[in-house]
Amino acid sequence: MKTAPSSIDMLGRLVGFDTTSRNSNLALIHFIRDHLAELGLESTLVPNAEGTKANLFASVGPEVEGGVVLSGHTDVVPVDGQAWTTDPWQLAEKDDGNLYGRGTCDMKGFVAACLAHVPAFQKAHLKVPMHLAFSYDEEIGCLGARSLAERLVGSVPRPQAVIVGEPTMMSVVNAQNAGGGLVATFTGVEAHSSMTHLGVSAIHFAGDFIHWLNELQEELATRRRGDIDTVPGHTTINVGIITGGTAANILARECTLNWGYRTLPDGDAWEVQRRAEKYIAELLLPKMRSKHPDANITLRRRSFVPGLLPQDNEEAAELALKWTGGNRTYAVPYGTEAGIFRGHGIPTVICGPGDISQAHQPNEFVARAQMDACDAFLDKMTAWAERQ
Repeated sequence: MKTAPSSIDMLGRLVGFDTTSRNSNLALIHFIRDHLAELGLESTLVPNAEGTKANLFASVGPEVEGGVVLSGHTDVVPVDGQAWTTDPWQLAEKDDGNLYGRGTCDMKGFVAACLAHVPAFQKAHLKVPMHLAFSYDEEIGCLGARSLAERLVGSVPRPQAVIVGEPTMMSVVNAQNAGGGLVATFTGVEAHSSMTHLGVSAIHFAGDFIHWLNELQEELATRRRGDIDTVPGHTTINVGIITGGTAANILARECTLNWGYRTLPDGDAWEVQRRAEKYIAELLLPKMRSKHPDANITLRRRSFVPGLLPQDNEEAAELALKWTGGNRTYAVPYGTEAGIFRGHGIPTVICGPGDISQAHQPNEFVARAQMDACDAFLDKMTAWAERQ
């Protein structure tokens, strides 16, 4: 009989797939599908419109209500320009007890533990099912989770809880920030750099917009809240990517800013976008067009990740606390797919192995002790499902 892989063995296999969001995740998804097929489980794939990526869900146990959804994303962030001391696409364990590789923390560790526990789910006499739900493109706006949640909710009896396994050091999180991703495109008019009066530099006006965002960030920081344990306790703004210009001696015709913001769980998730639109329409664009009527600025929403509030998630939090042995819940400043599942009416919490401070970092790691804790969590969940 084939020996079931451990969580760490499975993590090594998953890390070996370069599922950076700009790439397809199909090789990894097909690996998971084939692995589950060997165990006698059928998977459902939910592809994107282009057919280049896919979500996957599968169920173990009886087709009844009251099951648990184990949710994780398969994509990872780039390693470009980072100073790795190990191969990011090969799992490496060091004497410090940490497991290094891209995605070990965020969040292939949780996915690996779930897959490694499937034989235990099958062996147990489950009274309620365990649903595996793995998505694409979480890192660029939870793009796959919406269709995954819709398909899963429409295909299986109503689950009792969703556990999103993002890194929380196996603490139970029941509140998260909302997040918006936007693209601002500045269109100027090209001219020789010695004749600036004849053109409009898109880059210069993009710089004005960044300066305005910095001032807005300072204003929003003055609204810091002390009654919620997200850090920092206020709305944050970040410009992540700037592209534009063709030569040092040409006024740039185009400049694009890929930027975003995160608001507190109960904050106004649309304030930053509204104020940006107002600033552009009433001040910045008129100033730009005063130099040339062909100048333009567009602001396009790229993504939105809804926040998560503790309300109506008590059932999931109570279960997760039993399985972790914890005695309190937490709030986090980052976004996950939890708000999307919560939007479908299922109590949802976040709980997974690893420290979020390691996410997106060079030499990303998850501690072996965290993987052990996740294994114990899933064991307790299995025992609970047998008693229902």
